Amino acid sequence: MTLQANNDTLITIFGGSGFLGRHLVRALAKRHYRIRVAVRRPDLAGHLQPLGRVGQIHAVQANVRHTGSVEAAVRDADIVINLVGTLFERGRQRFDTVQAFGAEQVALAAANHGARMIHVSAIGAGEDSSSAYARAKAEGEKAVLAARPEATIFRPSIMFGPEDDFFNKFAAMARMLPALPLIGGGETRFQPVFVGDVAEAITRAVDGGARTGTIYEIGGPEVRTFKALMEYVLEVTERRRFLIPIPFALAKLKATFLQYLPKPLLTPDQVELLKTDNVVSPEAEREGRTLAGLGIAPTAMEVIVPSYLWRFRKTGQFKAGRFA
Repeated sequence: MTLQANNDTLITIFGGSGFLGRHLVRALAKRHYRIRVAVRRPDLAGHLQPLGRVGQIHAVQANVRHTGSVEAAVRDADIVINLVGTLFERGRQRFDTVQAFGAEQVALAAANHGARMIHVSAIGAGEDSSSAYARAKAEGEKAVLAARPEATIFRPSIMFGPEDDFFNKFAAMARMLPALPLIGGGETRFQPVFVGDVAEAITRAVDGGARTGTIYEIGGPEVRTFKALMEYVLEVTERRRFLIPIPFALAKLKATFLQYLPKPLLTPDQVELLKTDNVVSPEAEREGRTLAGLGIAPTAMEVIVPSYLWRFRKTGQFKAGRFA
C-alpha cells in the first residue's frame, strides 16, 4: 500500500493510549495512516499528538461497554483495532464486560461498517482456563471471529518496554524490599516480547501482510522461567535480594488481601494465570503464526531492558564508586 493510499485510510484504535497503543500509534503514523484513538478519557491522550503530523491523530471518547459510543468511534473507519483489556477488575470494569462483551461490540461495529478487524488478545487465552482473565480473553476471540470471520488476532506474551508493568514493577519492588517472591517456586515459563515488535506485527497486518481469520502467537527470542526473569532484574539493577519461593496456595491467600490495593501487586486470578506457561505453542511455531512468520526478527531483552531499568540502580546510569 502506498503512502498516498495510507493518507486516505482511517484506522480506529480502541485503547490506543495505553502501553501497546502508543507504540502502535507511532508505527502507523510513520506509515501516514490517519488515526482515530478511541479511549474512555480523551483528555488523557494528549501524549499521542506529537507522534504524528498535525491533524493525523485524533482522540475520541468511547467505552467498549457502551454500544453507542463504539458505533460512533467506528463510523467511516477502514480498519478497526481493539487493544482494550484489563489485568484486574474494578467496579464495572470486569473481565467479561471488557474483554468479552466489549470485544464483541467492537467486532460487530466493524462488521456493520464494513471495516477490517484486528484484535489483540493474550497467550494463555482458553475457555477451560482456571483464570477468569484467560477465559474472558478466549470468549472475546470467539465473539470477534463470529462477528468478523476475516479478523486477524494477536496473542502476545508479556510485553517489555520503557513503560511496561512487569520489569518496572519488580525493579521497583527490589529497590524497596529485601526479597522478591517466586510464585509457585518461580517455575512458570515466559517468552517476553518487545512491545515495539508487537506493534510492528499489528502494523504489518494493517498493511495486508498477515493472514486473515488467523490467531498469531507473539513471543520473544527466549523462553525463561519466572525465577530467571527475577534474577535478570536483579542483575540489571545491580541489587542483591533474596528470592523466596511461595507455594501457589499461600500466594493466593496473600493475593486475597493485596487485590484491594489501588493498583494491586497481585490478585487471586493472577496467581491462577501463573500456573500455566506463557509461551508460544508448538502448533503456532509449526504453522508460521509467529513473529518469524510475519518476517520479524524478535528483539532480545538485553537490547532494550537495561536502557530503562538503569534508573533503579543505586547510582543510576553511573557505575558504583566512579566518583569515590
